[in-house]
Amino acid sequence: MILASQSPRRIELMREAGYDFRVIPADIDETPRDGEGPIELVGRLARAKALAVANQHGEAGELVVAADTIVAHDDEVLGKPRDAADARRMLRELSGRTHQVATGVCLAIAGEDAARAVSFVDVTDVTFYPLADAKIDAYVASGEPLDKAGAYGIQGVGGRMLVKKIDGDFYTVVGLPIARVARAIEELERTRTAH
Repeated sequence: MILASQSPRRIELMREAGYDFRVIPADIDETPRDGEGPIELVGRLARAKALAVANQHGEAGELVVAADTIVAHDDEVLGKPRDAADARRMLRELSGRTHQVATGVCLAIAGEDAARAVSFVDVTDVTFYPLADAKIDAYVASGEPLDKAGAYGIQGVGGRMLVKKIDGDFYTVVGLPIARVARAIEELERTRTAH
């Protein structure tokens, strides 16, 4: 099995779930297309990553798991902040409001028809407490938001101090809805052995 991601969080989740895999990150163009919404984007990127790694690196019959996660608010994708000021802007925008975190997942088998790849997008709503500027400044000063999409880490201080509630799968926000991934892998294995 190949995990087409070098995300430490995804690697940890796959290991904890008992999977044995190699890590080969995908190198694809992640530019959004005109008129493409966040859900379409994240699904397309996960599929593109899985197929690219399956075609370039996979041994025949090897399973490739790829994922892409985005934070979206009012149909705007909130990527990693450019700097501390950008992180503060994002956190002010999310303060006291609900936003979506979408993780697209694609499972592809190297050497098989791309049409047989299994894809899904899992969406979780995340609601922040209202955040005072002093709280935002202190969080940004910690450095945690600077390399995180949406300027916060759900499994770090951000998740403990900013998040009022989560409606959906916590692990979708971390970057890999692992229980759903495990079920998709089992289903794919079953269909392979049936042929």
